[in-house]
Amino acid sequence: MMAEKEQSPYPLAPANGYVRSDAEAVRAHPDKLRKKKRMKCIAYIAAFAVFQTIIILGFALTVMRIKSPKFRVRAASFTGNFDVTNSSYNLQMNAQFTVKNTNFGHFKYEYGTVRFAQNGVGVGEANINEARVRARSTKKVNATVVLSSSNNNPALTSDIVYGRLPLTISSKLEGKVHLMKVFKKKKSAQMNCTVYVNLGMHQIQNLTCT
Repeated sequence: MMAEKEQSPYPLAPANGYVRSDAEAVRAHPDKLRKKKRMKCIAYIAAFAVFQTIIILGFALTVMRIKSPKFRVRAASFTGNFDVTNSSYNLQMNAQFTVKNTNFGHFKYEYGTVRFAQNGVGVGEANINEARVRARSTKKVNATVVLSSSNNNPALTSDIVYGRLPLTISSKLEGKVHLMKVFKKKKSAQMNCTVYVNLGMHQIQNLTCT
């Protein structure tokens, strides 16, 4: 029976002859922790920077993007004079306009004029006083205009006989959009509408604005 090999009471030394002490192992452990914390801190800073960039871009594309307000004819009616002959007319129209402001700042516009024309010939005007439209809201503006035929209109008689007056309504309100009481941007609200006046029914039809 072979004799069992006696084990050495001392651990074998590494091949290179260097043995890492316990003190060195303790020192290495905090270094790894500090490195890990640094990497985590850098990751947090990078994530925060990306988040801030997204917020700034979103702010610039929504709040800071200033659009031109919209000026439109909302409705119109005839409650006063409605005199029509074979060769002329004199109508009193009560019109309601709207100024729609989709910006995050209020829109302050100056005095303006709404012009009515039949076949390119002016037949009336409505005055619009200066006012202010709150942020992301629509302001209603009422005005009365007298539509009176012109002798320079070659299609006047045929339109009256047909019973419908084709009108174009145009205007431009100059103003500024005020954003956060700091930024001001010049903007104008334009109106280009067409409508027919039904002479028999005393009402407007086919109102279209672009």
